[in-house]
Parts: sequence; C-alpha cells; structure tokens
Amino acid sequence: MKKHRVYSISVASVYPHYVTKAEKKGRTKAEVDEIICWLTGHSQETLDDELAKKTTFEDFFEHAPRLNPARSLITGLICGYRVEDIQEPLMREMRYLDKLIDELAKGRAMAKILRG
Repeated sequence: MKKHRVYSISVASVYPHYVTKAEKKGRTKAEVDEIICWLTGHSQETLDDELAKKTTFEDFFEHAPRLNPARSLITGLICGYRVEDIQEPLMREMRYLDKLIDELAKGRAMAKILRG
C-alpha cells in the first residue's frame, strides 16, 4: 500500500500555519504548543527540537514520547471526515491535531480542548 504524501511533510512546515490560524482568532503560539505537547507527550524542549530537525509527520507521531490516551475522546468533522471514523492510524493522529487547532481557533476553552 502506498503511503500518503502528507506523511512526508515536515511538521515545521505546517506549524506556522497552526500558529497563524490561532493568532488570527486571538489565541497564542503557547496554546498551540500546549495542544501539541498534550497530544504527543512532548515537552516544549523536545517539540522545539523536532521542529528544528524538520521531522516528518510520520516520524513525529511514530516517535512521540506518549500519545495521550484521552485523544480518543476527540470527535467531529475535519476536512469533511469524521475523525473517529478514520481507519488509518497515522492519518487519524494528524486529523486529531487538526481538529484541536480548529477548536482553539473557534474559541473553545482550553480545558475542553484538552478533554479535561
């Protein structure tokens, strides 16, 4: 089975778009980082290292320190697909992140975004 080409894109190349999307709606880079760290188990330091190394999405999620078990509570539509129905594991992880950034940009409270 052929890998989807989005898996080979670096997280660092998309990260500024996450930050811009959040900041346009009055949210912060720190909140974007908090979401990514919550989802993947990265610390701020290890997240910064991964961004500097231009790690691909595939490697970023495969080598994440600890994927948050509460991520399975993330549901809803992203790019026209129900996140909870995405069968391919890596694509689902990527869409979880997209969904959380969308929720941040829509003004949702951080405690709710982090399923707290």
